[in-house]
Amino acid sequence: MSADRPEARQNVSFPSAGGTAHGYLALPPAGHGPGVIVIQEWWGLTDHIADVTDRLAQAGFVALAPDLFGGKVAHDSAEAIQMMSQLPTERGVDLLSGAVGHLLSREETTGDTVGAVGFCMGGGFVIALAARDPRVSAAVPFYGVIPGPLPDFSHLKADILGHYGEQDHTVPPESLSQLRAAIEEQSGITPEFHLYPAGHAFFNDGRPEAYHQPSAELAWSRTIDFLHRKLG
Repeated sequence: MSADRPEARQNVSFPSAGGTAHGYLALPPAGHGPGVIVIQEWWGLTDHIADVTDRLAQAGFVALAPDLFGGKVAHDSAEAIQMMSQLPTERGVDLLSGAVGHLLSREETTGDTVGAVGFCMGGGFVIALAARDPRVSAAVPFYGVIPGPLPDFSHLKADILGHYGEQDHTVPPESLSQLRAAIEEQSGITPEFHLYPAGHAFFNDGRPEAYHQPSAELAWSRTIDFLHRKLG
């Protein structure tokens, strides 16, 4: 992060959770396509998340990154932790469900379900959103951090493709067994988890100390193929 105060990337507003929410929307070259929600890391709706949204649009999706922090972007980890702690999971899922509704209501969006892709905090929200909102049919958590107990997966309808680092101390690989078991037992869906020779945040090319290019490129290729297969 730079020393200058970063600003959230926003270009669209929509009703959500009883108020007005904001986000960053990117359209594909064709002007229409399946919808994908992009869920931010604990830093906020940064240039990196906007870039991921643009990349999904270039791959053929109508991509929307809702701003969960109301325009705030953290410039260090202490501020990020504080901002994340002020967003209860239920409130975050309410905001994200509003974003799903808005994305599906747009004339550019094809189909009656969407995908969701998220990173770190956002990866945890991908799982929580998919567990509660059946309009999500394809869920892709990148090293998703799930605060507190696991969600109730009994209403889960989404297929899940997860990406995790072998050297990730925030989301240790051994924790995936419990997550996989809970998803299978409660929903009957078997998630597809992949491990990479990398640490936490390996996909974030804005953080050179964490970014691992071979892992990021493979995870992205798998993600795009998965979303096309599941969403059309």
